[in-house]
Amino acid sequence: MDVHVKLERVTRKYDGITALREVTLEVKNGEILTIIGPNGAGKTTLLRVLALLDEPSSGKVVYRGQAVGGSNISQLRKKVTMVFQRAVLLNETVFENVAYGLKLRGLNNDEITERVNDALSSVMLKGFGPRMAKKLSGGEQQRVVLARALALNPELLLLDEPTANLDPTNAAIVERIIGGLRGRTTIVLATHNIFQAKRISDRVGCLLGGEVIDVDKPKNIFTKPKNEIIRKFVRGEFF
Repeated sequence: MDVHVKLERVTRKYDGITALREVTLEVKNGEILTIIGPNGAGKTTLLRVLALLDEPSSGKVVYRGQAVGGSNISQLRKKVTMVFQRAVLLNETVFENVAYGLKLRGLNNDEITERVNDALSSVMLKGFGPRMAKKLSGGEQQRVVLARALALNPELLLLDEPTANLDPTNAAIVERIIGGLRGRTTIVLATHNIFQAKRISDRVGCLLGGEVIDVDKPKNIFTKPKNEIIRKFVRGEFF
C-alpha cells in the first residue's frame, strides 16, 4: 500500500511547550489509521500538522512524495479536510452548512446541489437539507459537519474525537460511516476510546507525551503491546 502522507522527525512547539516530539509516521493510502492516547497526548496537534494547518517547528511533512512548504501549501490544503471535535455550524439550514465549502471553491449551483445531497445521504440525513442545523440533535449536528467534509471529496480526512459526547446510537452511525469510507478516502482518526479503535482501525498508533510509541495492527497493539507504557494505557492503568 502506497504512503499517502508522512511525517519525518516532526516537532511542534507552542510558546515553548513541546506538543509533538520527533514524530515519524507514515499514513498509508486508503487506510483508517487511529491515533490513541490520553487527553493532552498531542493527538489534536498531530492532526493539525497532517491537515497542513500548523507547520512543524522542525522536521518535514511529505504529501504523496511532495515535501510540503512554501508555495504548495495552499494547493495541498484543498486535498485535506479536518473535522474538529466540537461541531461548528452556521446559523443556516443544513443545506447551506454543507454547501459552504463548495461555494467558497466556486462550484456551480447544480454541482453544489448534487454534492450536498450525496453527502447528506452518505451520513443518513437524506431530506434534512431545509432544516435549521442548530436545531438538530448533537449527533445529527456532528453528521452534518461530517457531510460538509465529505462534500469536498477530500483525499485525506482527519477526524478529531468524532464521537465524543455522542449517544451510543449516533456514535454507531458515525463509526459505520467512517468504516464505509475505507479504501476510498485515507482517514486518520484521533480518539481516547480504546473500544472504538479496536472496531474500526486498519492500524493503530499510540501517542503518549507527544511521542509516537508504536504503530501496528489493532490486535498487536491491544493484545501484544511492545512495551510497558502501551500495556498500561490500553488496560486503563496509565494516568
